[in-house]
Amino acid sequence: MSRIGYKTVNVPAGVEVKRDGDQVTVKGPKGSLTRTFSDFITMKISDGAVDFDRPDNNNKTRALHGTQRANLNNMVEGVVNGFAKTLKLVGVGYRVQAKGKTLVLSVGYSNPVEMAIPETLEVKVPDNTTINISGISKQEVGDFAAEIRAVRSPEPYKGKGIRYENEYVRIREGKTGK
Repeated sequence: MSRIGYKTVNVPAGVEVKRDGDQVTVKGPKGSLTRTFSDFITMKISDGAVDFDRPDNNNKTRALHGTQRANLNNMVEGVVNGFAKTLKLVGVGYRVQAKGKTLVLSVGYSNPVEMAIPETLEVKVPDNTTINISGISKQEVGDFAAEIRAVRSPEPYKGKGIRYENEYVRIREGKTGK
């Protein structure tokens, strides 16, 4: 049984946590994040710390307890440090370009794939096979990285495709001829 919901979320100096009904807003040096939280879990905001408590041991409230604590912790970490993911393009002729607010991927299809970069994220292309995604929301960074990866996910025979920086792709043995 996880007890992550009972851990205290430490709020560093310069970060402000405010609850207005079911909306929780976290403001920090990198920006501001707002998220809807459930009323089932009580949230106690004190000086430099936030604690969560649940009224009963119902399955739904137990699941929400740890989830809401983790979401608030990620919001606090995001407005202080931010989040980043790096993607690598592996394959002959695979390349990426950033043209304004558009990401152009050439990954073996007949036409390049163009993706609009969300306003809240910062995408950098240091070389033509690397994509750096950064932002303050862990969910938005992860979702956009997953969208890019889904354009050409790594295949198991040659390992070609778009993968996360430290992702291990297990190469399978192909057919053998007689």
